[in-house]
Amino acid sequence: MDLWLFYANVFLYSLATLGYLVYLVWMEKAVWKTSRALLLAGFLLHTAGFALRYSQAGYLPVTNRFEALLFFSWLLVGVYLVLQFRHSLPVLGAFIAPPALVLLLLASLDSQKVFLPRRLGELLPSHWLPLHVWFAFLGDALLGVSACLAAMYLIQERQLKKKRIGAFYYRLPPLDLLDRLSYRCITIGFPLLTLGILTGSLWLQSTQGGYIDWRDGRQTATLLTWFLYAGLLHGRLMAGWKRRRVAWLNILGFLVILGTFLKLSHFLD
Repeated sequence: MDLWLFYANVFLYSLATLGYLVYLVWMEKAVWKTSRALLLAGFLLHTAGFALRYSQAGYLPVTNRFEALLFFSWLLVGVYLVLQFRHSLPVLGAFIAPPALVLLLLASLDSQKVFLPRRLGELLPSHWLPLHVWFAFLGDALLGVSACLAAMYLIQERQLKKKRIGAFYYRLPPLDLLDRLSYRCITIGFPLLTLGILTGSLWLQSTQGGYIDWRDGRQTATLLTWFLYAGLLHGRLMAGWKRRRVAWLNILGFLVILGTFLKLSHFLD
């Protein structure tokens, strides 16, 4: 991705974030439509920049922290746009656009890597790597959207529990809808995350001769995330956990995912 494309993308996501936050306060339909158009324009520019980087590199460019954050932000917005197309949830944009923007801003800290990725020799030709990347990142993006829905659920639930109906009560969707969509994102994202772990192990075995490297903190954190979401699903389906507890675990799981991106290097970075 060229430098001007990257910062133009940041600019559009910044305007979209501001617009969605203004919409959250004023609930003006024109503001929402403008914000949606800005976010869509940013997503299309994001797509073009990523495609350009792919054509320059010759492989799926997720080999360092800059590329990983770029790809994750793109998928997070993409999942939201699909969800918005199927379900009219304009307020959700106020919870999705800010983290997508923050991911790009964090990527800008490694802006020296915005130029053509380096060639990585014989570590990437395995056909398992693209599958691993798509499964894992798409699963993480779905879990991220689920966590944003869970945050909206907790805000709404807290107001009802305290019997203090504030402005947010009339801006956020009903609890049942938030819970249902959040759970649906998990039931799709968790299997994708599982496939990402399996294909990642196969990629590691084909390149380094082992299915897992316990010295790699990224792999350990990913397994921790998997067990957390597995426990969440088990608790909801089998133990009858309350929705509130599930929502908190959902958010905790996504924080672990974010920590993996921000604290640990990616592939050969």
